[in-house]
Amino acid sequence: MKESEQIKENLLIWEWDQSWATFLKPVECLCLNTLDFSDLKDEEDHTEDEQAISTTVSCLKGPPVPPPLPPPPLPLTPQAGGTVKSHTLKLHWRELQTLSPLPRMTRFGNQTIWSGLEPVHLDTKQLECLFKSKSSKFNIVSGKQKPLSVSVLGMKRSHIITITLSSLPSPHLLPPAIYSMDTTVLDREDIQRLQVIMPTDEELCLIKEAKSKNPHCPLAPAELCLLTLGQISYLSSRLQLWAFALDYDSLEREIAEPLFHLKLAMEQLSASHTFRYVLATVLAIGNFLNGSKARGFELSYLEKLSQVRDTHTRQPLLYHVCVLLMQRYPQSSDFYSDITSVTKAAKCDYSQVQNNFTQLETQCKASWEQLKILDKADDKKKEHGERKRGGGDEVQNGSLRSRLQKILKEYEERLKVLRAVHRRVINRFHNFLLFLGYSKAMVKEIKAEDFCRTVSNFSLEYRTTQQTILLQRERERKSGRESPGLNTPAAKKKHQKSPSQHENEEQLKLEEILRTPENLSGPDGTLPRNRRRLMDIQGAVTRKLTW
Repeated sequence: MKESEQIKENLLIWEWDQSWATFLKPVECLCLNTLDFSDLKDEEDHTEDEQAISTTVSCLKGPPVPPPLPPPPLPLTPQAGGTVKSHTLKLHWRELQTLSPLPRMTRFGNQTIWSGLEPVHLDTKQLECLFKSKSSKFNIVSGKQKPLSVSVLGMKRSHIITITLSSLPSPHLLPPAIYSMDTTVLDREDIQRLQVIMPTDEELCLIKEAKSKNPHCPLAPAELCLLTLGQISYLSSRLQLWAFALDYDSLEREIAEPLFHLKLAMEQLSASHTFRYVLATVLAIGNFLNGSKARGFELSYLEKLSQVRDTHTRQPLLYHVCVLLMQRYPQSSDFYSDITSVTKAAKCDYSQVQNNFTQLETQCKASWEQLKILDKADDKKKEHGERKRGGGDEVQNGSLRSRLQKILKEYEERLKVLRAVHRRVINRFHNFLLFLGYSKAMVKEIKAEDFCRTVSNFSLEYRTTQQTILLQRERERKSGRESPGLNTPAAKKKHQKSPSQHENEEQLKLEEILRTPENLSGPDGTLPRNRRRLMDIQGAVTRKLTW
C-alpha cells in the first residue's frame, strides 16, 4: 500500500512539473476569443529593471558599449533662452527637467515625444496683449487671494442655490436649453430644481443694483445664476409648459389605472359563482335565524359574519357558511383568487382620482394659454430682429419647443378619451350597485374604494377560514389512518373495558388494606396507617371514579 501511494505521489509531482514547465513557455498566439493581442512581442515580457540588469551583465562580459548619441536640440521659440516677461501671466505647470533617450528600442521608438515636435512660430506681441497682467488689488499670478464677489442674497437662500447648482449644468448652458426645451441637457428633476430656485423680481433688482455699484467685481455663483435665469423671458411659463409636456403620461396613468381596476373588479364579481353561492347561503341562514323572508341584504354585513358566533361550539358564522358551501358546492373556489382586481381597486382613492382629473383639465387649458404667450413673444422677437442672450436661434425644428403645439393637440384628444372613460366607468359602478340591490339614495353615498375594501376583506377572511377547515380535515384524516376511530367496534370495546379494570384494581387494593390488623406493623417496620385516613382515601377514590 505504501509503495503504491508513493508511486502515485511521484506521478502527481512529475505531472505538476511538466504542466508548470509548459506554463512557463512563451505563448505562440495571443488571442482571447475575438480580442487580438498578437502585436505584443516577447521583449515586452521583461520590465525596465530586468532589462537594465541584463544590460549590465552583458557589459561585464563583452567590450564596453559606446555611449548613446546626444539628443537633438529642442525646438526653440523666438523667446526661448530668455526670461519670461513679468508683465504677462504665467502658466504654473510642472516642467520636465531632463529628457534623456529611452533605455531601449520600444514600439514607440527610442526617443521621447518631445524630441520629435516641430517648432511653432508665435505672434509674441498678440500673446503679450492677450495675456497682459493687469494691476489689481489682488495677485492674479500667485492666486493666494480670491477676488471679491458681489453677494446680496441671504445665507440660507444662497446655500440652497449653491447646492442646486452642483446638480445642474453651467449657468451659461441653461438659457439655450430652456428656450429649446432640450431634454438631453435638462431632465425632469432639473426642471423641478429650476422651479425651486427661480428668481423673484425683488432679488433681480438687488442683484442689478449691486452689479451697477461694483461693475469690476464678479458676482457670486448664486447671484450669477439668478441673473442668468432672470434674463430668460417668461421663465415660469416655459418651465411649467415643459414640465406638463413631460408629466402628462404619468398623470394620465394615475387616473386611468384605478378606473381600469374598478372596471375589472365589477366584471370579476359579476362572473364569480362563489360570490353568488356566498350570498345565497348567508341569505338562507339569515332568513331562518330571523324568521323572515328577506330577498336580499346590504353587502356591508359580510364583514360581520366573523363576529357572530353560535352558542354551542362558539364557532363564527363564517365558519358554518364555509362548511355549507364546501358540502353543497364542492366546485366553489376560495373567492379571494377570483377577485384580484377588487383588491387592487380597494387600495385606490377614487375621490383623489376625480381631483387629479380636474387638475389635469386645468393644466391642459393653462398650457394652451402659456403656449399662446410664448408664440406671441417669439413672433415679436422675430419682427424686431431681437436676439437676446440664449434666445436667438435656439428653437430648432426637431426640438420639443417646435413640436409643442402638436403635442398639446395630441394631449387634448387623449384628455377627451380619458374624460369619457372616467364618466362611463363611474356610471357603470352606480349601475352595478343597483344590480346588487342598493337604492338610488344609497348609490350616491357609497364610495367605490369603500365597497371594494369591504368585499376584499371578506374574501380574505373567507379564504383563511376555508384553509383552516381543509387543514383540520386533513389532520383528522391522518389521525384516522394511524389509530382506529372512536366509532369502530374495537375502540368501543377498549373504551368499555378499561374503566372497569381500573376500578377492580383499586377495589382489591382497598380490601387488602382493610383486612390488615391495626396492632401489626408493616413489613418494613412502620406503624399501621390510620383507619380514618384510609376511609378518606377510599371515599375520595370512589367519588373520582363515579364522576
